[in-house]
Amino acid sequence: MNKEKRPAVVLLSGGLDSATALAEAKIAGFALHALTVSYGQRHAVEIEAARRVARSMGAVRHVEQVIDLRAFGGSALTSDLKVPKDRPAEMMAEGIPITYVPARNTVFLSLALAWAETLGAFDIFIGVNCVDYSG
Repeated sequence: MNKEKRPAVVLLSGGLDSATALAEAKIAGFALHALTVSYGQRHAVEIEAARRVARSMGAVRHVEQVIDLRAFGGSALTSDLKVPKDRPAEMMAEGIPITYVPARNTVFLSLALAWAETLGAFDIFIGVNCVDYSG
């Protein structure tokens, strides 16, 4: 008997955390619907990595959604602000890092939810960890 897999939306940045989330969704037996958000970040290499990961993991569909978060400013990831390198741990623990993109993951989850609703999916995967915020 060929049982159809349940769909899941997986936020896929092209980095290690999201690639792991995609692998976990695959292991769990979901039909993979990968969502990559191009939000004006500096490094297009992440988008290409997401394409390769989605393809290699057998995603049913891979959507690349463009949303320009640069309009809000405030982050070195979306503007010309210089990303500090080789900072001591004390400096990284102080305040909000310059690489923080305001509400980025909340925006991404909203997009994933919108797509999940159209697919009839009840599962959304996101790969994040505590150092995402720490800079």
